[in-house]
Amino acid sequence: MTDHTIAVDAQTRPATIDFSPVFNTAVPFIDRHITDGRGADIAIRTTDGATVTYDALASQVNRAGNALIALGIKPGDRLLMVVKDSPEFYYLFWGAIKVGIIPVPLNTLLRAKDYQFMITDSGCTGIIYSPEFANEVCAALQAIKPGPAHGLSTEGFADLMAAAAPDLAPVDTTPEDDCFWLYSSGTTGTPKGTVHAHRDIAVTCVHYSDGVLGLGREDICFSAAKLFFAYGLGNAMTFPLWAGASAILMPGPPTPDSTFETIEKFSPTIYFGVPTLYAAQLKSLGKTKRDMTSLRLCVSAGEALPPDILKRWKSTTELDILDGIGSTEVLHIFISNQPGRIEPGASGLIVPGYEARIVGEDGKEMDTGLTGQLMIKGASAAKHYWQNPEKTAKTMVDGWIDTGDTYLQDANGFFHYCGRNDDMLKVGGIWCSPFEIEAKLFEHPKVLEAAVVGRTDDDELIKPAAFVVLNDEQDKSEATADELLQHCKSGLAKYKYPRWIKFVDDLPKTATGKIQRFKLR
Repeated sequence: MTDHTIAVDAQTRPATIDFSPVFNTAVPFIDRHITDGRGADIAIRTTDGATVTYDALASQVNRAGNALIALGIKPGDRLLMVVKDSPEFYYLFWGAIKVGIIPVPLNTLLRAKDYQFMITDSGCTGIIYSPEFANEVCAALQAIKPGPAHGLSTEGFADLMAAAAPDLAPVDTTPEDDCFWLYSSGTTGTPKGTVHAHRDIAVTCVHYSDGVLGLGREDICFSAAKLFFAYGLGNAMTFPLWAGASAILMPGPPTPDSTFETIEKFSPTIYFGVPTLYAAQLKSLGKTKRDMTSLRLCVSAGEALPPDILKRWKSTTELDILDGIGSTEVLHIFISNQPGRIEPGASGLIVPGYEARIVGEDGKEMDTGLTGQLMIKGASAAKHYWQNPEKTAKTMVDGWIDTGDTYLQDANGFFHYCGRNDDMLKVGGIWCSPFEIEAKLFEHPKVLEAAVVGRTDDDELIKPAAFVVLNDEQDKSEATADELLQHCKSGLAKYKYPRWIKFVDDLPKTATGKIQRFKLR
């Protein structure tokens, strides 16, 4: 077998994947398209007018790798990236990988103190940032003495790339060598550097992009979810590159208007969103019709998709949404609804290539229909957390990843999300899922978003409390609160209805759209 190659047998279910002993993942994702004759095909379009062919992408990736080496950054060093969704993200990420440097994309919405932590924690040699984020990044750099050897903007790095050679041989690595990191989104506690190997990206592409989405060369991918976290990294970069397809990159924040305008202008075939955005888009569609006829499929992850949003989206757009669950540790979606097999309110079926178990507090597997901790095993799982052996040992157990989520599996094999393990409520001695109550609130036409947490009553007993964002602020009233209360009582078990309803303007969330219930608690 030739070095840096992958052999995939798609006839098996799940597909089998064989990696050559010497394997640098930049070769199949970047170089392969040139040798396969796709150089003139469009790899990237941006909403601000840029177009990049596969030929140009390969050349710029090579220039980026050469420029990084010229700076004195060495194989194995960490390179932090605070870079907007743009071609420059691709150039830096793949250029670093090709020369053996470890790229670490960071959330571009963070503040200086967050970057200061990650710069120090990672021990990075360099950090490159889009000019839009200079204030926060530079403030972080000024607070660290000594800081990384290199800190520069993408504009400054572009000058170095222009002077660099357009040819570059890949460094010899193995499928198991460190390739890139992602920092966990930090739903609770401090973000953790999650270390991924060269094999991991290809595994997600074979099992999910090929196996579930059926992504092909003719597809055009548009992800409202950004490149800096695992879900967006697959949607907007690794999946289209694997298939030889095209990606549409939108540098700015995703809003109903900006996403609909992008869909209408660029005609994507697959759209990736998050539940919060789908809810806002439905609200917008109630006022203005939009053309989404180019789409064949919509995908959701980041937070469980309420069944009412799925039903209303299908009714309004005639499009299905494939809800699924993934994680930074497993890199992308490992449980998903699938075309022709969609269960509203369920995260879906196990993606072939992964294994799932639901276990109790004693570690024993739970019977069908009973809740427990969701454990996942798959070849895309992270190797460990950087310099955090205690958390690694707790989360990564005998090849299984403890997702931190509470789930049950029904008799048809569908997995149903019940909440984060630390979000579950014990009401009247019975375990209660906050997501079930939230899903009921979502059914009411006045509700845009909802989050449920536990709160102690006068007897110091835990009861559900609901935080609700309304579609129309003018509906905030005791009458609306009572209306929502009666709506929940009519459709939930007696002990599950929220004892308190508080109207808020928005809910605290991570960059991936996950509600941070611990902040509400």
